[in-house]
Amino acid sequence: MKALKHINKYFLKYKWRFLLGFFFVIISNFFAIYPAKLTGNIINQVKETIEQNVSKSPEEKLEILKGPFMYYFIAVVAYFLLKGIFLFLMRQTIIVMSRLIERDMKNELFQHYEALSLSFYRRNNTGDLMNRISEDVSRVRMYIGPCIMYTLNLAALFIMVVATMLDVNVRLTLYVLTPLPVMAVSIYYVSTLINKQSERVQEQQSRLSTYVQEAFSGIRVLKSFVRERQTEDDFERENLLYKRKSIRLATTNAIFFPLILVLIGLSTILTIYVGGMEAIAGKIKMGTIAEFIIYINMLTWPVASVGWVTSLVNRAAASQERINEFLETKPEIISPMNGISEVNGKIEFRNVSFVYPDSGVYALTNVSFKVEEGHSLAILGRTGSGKSTIANLIARMYDATKGEIFIGNNNIRALELGNLRSEMGMVPQDVFLFSDTIANNISFGLIDFKENGKSLQDTVESAARDAAIYSNIIEFPRRLQYQNR
Repeated sequence: MKALKHINKYFLKYKWRFLLGFFFVIISNFFAIYPAKLTGNIINQVKETIEQNVSKSPEEKLEILKGPFMYYFIAVVAYFLLKGIFLFLMRQTIIVMSRLIERDMKNELFQHYEALSLSFYRRNNTGDLMNRISEDVSRVRMYIGPCIMYTLNLAALFIMVVATMLDVNVRLTLYVLTPLPVMAVSIYYVSTLINKQSERVQEQQSRLSTYVQEAFSGIRVLKSFVRERQTEDDFERENLLYKRKSIRLATTNAIFFPLILVLIGLSTILTIYVGGMEAIAGKIKMGTIAEFIIYINMLTWPVASVGWVTSLVNRAAASQERINEFLETKPEIISPMNGISEVNGKIEFRNVSFVYPDSGVYALTNVSFKVEEGHSLAILGRTGSGKSTIANLIARMYDATKGEIFIGNNNIRALELGNLRSEMGMVPQDVFLFSDTIANNISFGLIDFKENGKSLQDTVESAARDAAIYSNIIEFPRRLQYQNR
């Protein structure tokens, strides 16, 4: 549960929804419990009417009971309608709260991803990043929503039912609750096993997502080298491993329900046996036995859901631990407080060396050069000689291991990061197109739609003509297709 402490801030943010949901839980359970007492009363009244009117015909006895029966029917229908209304309100507060928190968590994680440095993405697979923001966050939402809702419902219902039972008959209540300590110990040991298995399932899920993402991203390479069959075999092997781990978890979860149902059944048997002995002794009425059986049946599903809820908690804890692992990763490249916003002047490297942190490979060693304002510099070299590294250092995607880089008279580390990168134009060697319109892809780097007095459309079309692709674009059915981003 330590990992789940991270989401406490969201509970504070939506505390009024949470408290309102808890209020609805209590009210709905009140309307659920009272019909049991009405049932016990009507059974006792039927028994007393029969005993007091032995000489009367069945039709006369039925006539006497018609009024109480009608009252009982109307009251039970009214109570269940009210219970249904407050159950609806309970879900509209707690489940909606969980969806709001899910949205906030995904936003938080996505914003953190954007702030992390390039070295983080070199160390981690895209599939794993996607799995944590989708699958892991969804598992945590199941804890925030259904898990907490059922837990609150179980706690409120259990306290209210047990208090009512104790008020009716203490001895019978103690016998009925005898199986509960066994249930608690069983849940503790099985939940520990579920937690370990949940972590293994999540890890394998990430491996599977990573494999699929890499296979689809490199589909042209796979087809070119006719590696489809081997890729299918590798995927089948990973998928089979995920299936085995998931089945082990499902098998462990399956232990809960039969165990709990057996213990609930034992409580019912004890109610009938002990209640019958008490009724024979004249200590309780027959209606009390029926009332207790209804109470036990009311507890059956909430108590039986303990295993499912425990599984959700453990899987959420395992997922949140994986999320926290990334949230606790600090960006290596950060913008300085009160950074210099003006970006102009010469570019100068002074004895710059750089080692890639994830591989330990030396890309640059004591590189020095100066590019005066208004001048150009072309850097030529073989693959791996450090050309892209120099571009990344100027854009401060990485910081130099040794030496200093200056823009104008300012150290690059003193410049405001957003302003530094917004003043640059970069054409990366790795082509990437977003799933968007052609116009939005071309204008992706534009902060202001109007440049040199030209509109967005003029700017985009001018860039397309300069790249000699305008004639191809206008042959497409939707052409550039301008849309607001």
